[in-house]
Amino acid sequence: MHDITGRRQRFAEAARTERPDLALLCLLVAAEAEPETGEAALDEAQIELDRLAGLMPFRPADGARGWARAVADLLGERHGFHGTPGDYRRLESSLLPHVLRRRRGLPILLSVVWMEVARRAGAPVYGVALPGHFVVGFGDPAGPEGPVLADPFDAGRVMSGTDAEVLVTSATGSPLTPGMLEPAPPLETILRILNNIRAWAVARPERSDVQLWALELSLLLPSHPARLRYERAQLLVERGDFTRGAVELEAYAEVIAPVDPGAAESVQSQALAARAKLN
Repeated sequence: MHDITGRRQRFAEAARTERPDLALLCLLVAAEAEPETGEAALDEAQIELDRLAGLMPFRPADGARGWARAVADLLGERHGFHGTPGDYRRLESSLLPHVLRRRRGLPILLSVVWMEVARRAGAPVYGVALPGHFVVGFGDPAGPEGPVLADPFDAGRVMSGTDAEVLVTSATGSPLTPGMLEPAPPLETILRILNNIRAWAVARPERSDVQLWALELSLLLPSHPARLRYERAQLLVERGDFTRGAVELEAYAEVIAPVDPGAAESVQSQALAARAKLN
């Protein structure tokens, strides 16, 4: 996993499979963060997920709610997986191998652990990308009773409808809508993880290297916001790579010119300014 081209190619290929493997994508993100760890670290993480799944009961009673309680009992109670406010200050909280070892992480990474363990055990489980706080759902999301939500950051506590409402309202100021409870596809989940890593790095200008690789992985996903190309170009200029930054600014300007000529002109000016710094 030391070769950057090979890592990036593997990530791009994993993201373009018919059914992207969320655990594998998370592990490839971790390999980008810590290329020195090697293939063995990825294998160890997969083995640990398999081991935890093997500790689950075969078929919990009480349907979706029984599954939610069984996973919370195993991961939250017996193995101590949960989050704390301090986890938001650590890059390791977004890296799956570290989360499996420390049993701490951001809500979305703890949710990945919940989903991967439960899925391996046969549970009907999926991610729910509530604004500001990722959780997991059990059961049929389109069923008459709706999903049973659990919060892995809070050790897998089964949530009431009011709990979900409060989470969304506190994050957005708007009410919970049915669309917010739909299953989050793997690629949207991995993009959100990369967004968290970028946000961590933006708050630490000395770690612009982390911001750059998180951007570059995001751009390898089949679908991503166009503005990420602009952000990468700006970052290259900030890091002193004026030629590549200018080239990418010019390319972005061409893309947006048909829909926003004014913005394209502004970006072209930034490209000229970047080239001027080469003199």
